Amino acid sequence: MSPRSSGIIPAKTGLRERKKAQTRQAIRAAAYRLFAEQGYDATPVDQIAAEADVSPSTVFRYFPTKEDIVLTDEYDAGMAEMLRSRPAEESPLTALEMVMHESLSLLLQDPEGQAEMVQREELVRDVPAIRSRSHETMSETGRLLGGIIAERSGRSADDLEVRVFTAAVFSVIHETTMYWVEQGRTEELLPLLDRALGLLRGGLEF
Repeated sequence: MSPRSSGIIPAKTGLRERKKAQTRQAIRAAAYRLFAEQGYDATPVDQIAAEADVSPSTVFRYFPTKEDIVLTDEYDAGMAEMLRSRPAEESPLTALEMVMHESLSLLLQDPEGQAEMVQREELVRDVPAIRSRSHETMSETGRLLGGIIAERSGRSADDLEVRVFTAAVFSVIHETTMYWVEQGRTEELLPLLDRALGLLRGGLEF
C-alpha cells in the first residue's frame, strides 16, 4: 500500500501532483535502500539519482538538501485535510489525536511505510545533520496544522497558546515514535501515543 492508496494523500490530488509524489517516493525509496546498504554519509546524491533513474538536478528539484530526502514526505496535506474534517465541537487535543491515530493506523498497515518510518527515526537519532533539520520540518508541520487549530478555535495562528500547544503535541509524537523504535517496537505504537498524549491532557502530572 502506497501513501497515495492509503488515503493519507488527499483523494482530490490531481494527476500532475500524483506523478510528482510518485517521483519523490521513488527517490526516497532509492535513498533508503542505499542508506541501509552503505550508510547515510557514504551515499552521495549522484548515486541516489542513478538508483532512482533520475538526474541529480531532479533530485535537488524535489529535495533541496540530502537531509530533506529523509525528512520530507507526502503526509502533511492529508493530515491537514483530516483535521479540517474533524467535528467542530472536538477540543484541539482530541482533534489532533484522532488525526494522528488515523494517519499512523494507515501507515502502520503498510509494511514498506512502517519500515521507512523506522529507518527515518533511526537516521534522525544517528545523523546530526538530519536531527538538526528535523526540528525545522517538525516546526513546519506544526505551523500548518496549528493554523487549522487556530481557525477552529477562533484564534490567531501566531497566538502563544496555539504555538505552545502545537509544539507540545508534536514533541510528544516525536519522542513517542523515537521511544517505540529504540525499544525495539516491542509495544504497539498507537497505545504508546495515547499514553503519551494522556500526559498532556493530565497537565503533565504522573
